Amino acid sequence: MFNLKINYIDMSHRENINMKSLFLGLQKTMKEDLESLRSNTPHEPTKGDGSENVWVDFFEKYLPKRYSVTKAIIIDYEGNRSDAIDIVIYDTQYTPFILNKRGVIYIPVESVYAVFEAKQEISKSNIEYAGKKVESVRKLNRTTAPVVDKGVIKKAPELFNILGGFLCLDNSWVDSIDSSKPFTDCISNLNGLEQINIGCVLNDMSFVNTQLNGVFETKFSTADETLIYFFLKLVSELQKLGTVRPIDLNKYIDQLDSQ
Repeated sequence: MFNLKINYIDMSHRENINMKSLFLGLQKTMKEDLESLRSNTPHEPTKGDGSENVWVDFFEKYLPKRYSVTKAIIIDYEGNRSDAIDIVIYDTQYTPFILNKRGVIYIPVESVYAVFEAKQEISKSNIEYAGKKVESVRKLNRTTAPVVDKGVIKKAPELFNILGGFLCLDNSWVDSIDSSKPFTDCISNLNGLEQINIGCVLNDMSFVNTQLNGVFETKFSTADETLIYFFLKLVSELQKLGTVRPIDLNKYIDQLDSQ
């Protein structure tokens, strides 16, 4: 007869992981990286590229793997193009083509979940500039195609609103953005296609904008939870979008000489 000895692990004395503490450590590291870039990089374009890379690295490490992240130009089936976008969160699993021409990446608009502008600080001019960047993506012509589910053809699903965001290190206004009238006026005056849905000001607060029944509302993080609030809110908003809609490839085929 075998003697079976079972060792039980006493879990009662194990300390729980403090998720907030982990994110605060990451937030501190990101602040240090961005502040170091600002202090030690006099060349503005290089400084801008460095800031974007810090955010791209963050998204690549922590977003679910279904999402890809890059700098890119967005295109539609008619050949229209967006402005150059600092950070694009997009799909690769269901996207049939992504073009890379001498280091410049072109992504079909149907595959895009969210676009972000990354700056050193938040200001009226930077917010308005970011709104124009977001608009250049949203005004592109997106296609959608019927889907086949268990042998049944279902109508093409409705398109979702591509998220627009803003990322930076500092606040240029005197007051924190939650009490700054210039911020409120600026963010609420962006038109529909320019609207910024979510943003992170690492050294101040993060924000999420919603509009329900014509009422515009902005919610803010606390001053010490900028990164964790922004990240969890972003993932939540991405989840609401579901999966990118299927591309109507016939629209792209129609642009070819071959039919």
